Amino acid sequence: MDLHDFYYDLPEELIAQDPLSDRSSSRLMVLNKETGEVTHRIFKDIIEYLNPGDCLVINDTKVIPARLIGEKVGTGATIEVLLLKRMEDMNDTWEALVKPGKKCRPGARISFGEGKLIGEIIDVVEDGNRIIKFEYEGIFEEILDELGQMPLPPYIKHKLEDKDRYQTVYAKHEGSAAAPTAGLHFTNELLKQIEDKGIKIARVTLHVGLGTFRPVKVENILEHHMHSEFYMVTEETAEIINNARKNGNRVIAVGTTSTRTLESAANEDGTLTAKSGWTDIFIYPGYKFKIIDALITNFHLPESTLVMLVSAFAGRENVLNAYETAVQEKYRFFSFGDAMFIQ
Repeated sequence: MDLHDFYYDLPEELIAQDPLSDRSSSRLMVLNKETGEVTHRIFKDIIEYLNPGDCLVINDTKVIPARLIGEKVGTGATIEVLLLKRMEDMNDTWEALVKPGKKCRPGARISFGEGKLIGEIIDVVEDGNRIIKFEYEGIFEEILDELGQMPLPPYIKHKLEDKDRYQTVYAKHEGSAAAPTAGLHFTNELLKQIEDKGIKIARVTLHVGLGTFRPVKVENILEHHMHSEFYMVTEETAEIINNARKNGNRVIAVGTTSTRTLESAANEDGTLTAKSGWTDIFIYPGYKFKIIDALITNFHLPESTLVMLVSAFAGRENVLNAYETAVQEKYRFFSFGDAMFIQ
């Protein structure tokens, strides 16, 4: 399977630069994965497509203000650090993207906020990422909240006025370097209406990491390696989802991150087990889904692993045809863009 099999032509002006004032008023394309037929709706209409007994699975990860701008101690050179993941069993040590990397070899120290936070490069790992150990007084999360910026994707050029708009309304567990963007369309009011209709809402956690920022660089996609991300499925969530499936109801994943979490924790028989750990699952056409029956997702970058996952679920031709229609109809694309419901 070649990378260019997942290419589509996207005019730059369709890349959404700002979130809408009302989260749930974005457009919604409904795609029938059996027929390829598309219908155009508004996101809040999603409730019409959800049935009592269905289970909606959301990713409750919270984006941390993971972008830090500092100075190299000794030279004053400007250094940008993007925190990717906290190292296991090492609270103050992170894997990070560092720019410019050539100025940050092991032993280099970086000062943030005039010394409020000091990071020392202790190792260089895969893809040139750095391992950084931080020194500070107080609570790391509070210092990060003060000094850090939201790590918006590189295709968003506008400054975000309200950083809560790059969080879902149900974000809870801190640890992501990027938002699970399909969830950005939900408001608390819409979630209440969904619950009142008899739809179960189950929470999983997957901390979105490096893969979001890294393009696929190999022509043969089977050679692509996904970076691992931490996920967690609780007993309560496993029970809710297993009951829905046992009763013949649908499991609807909100976003590719929820999908990858469920498929990582799934057993071969389609049951779900409570577990946590690291996943580097890569879903592309040919994959047999074990848990999900429908998917709410945004419109993703050409040739990205996210387009490959959606193509695995709905069929590559159906997806690329739907994307072509979305371009013609001037849908908004990517993180702050419109949504698609695949059933």
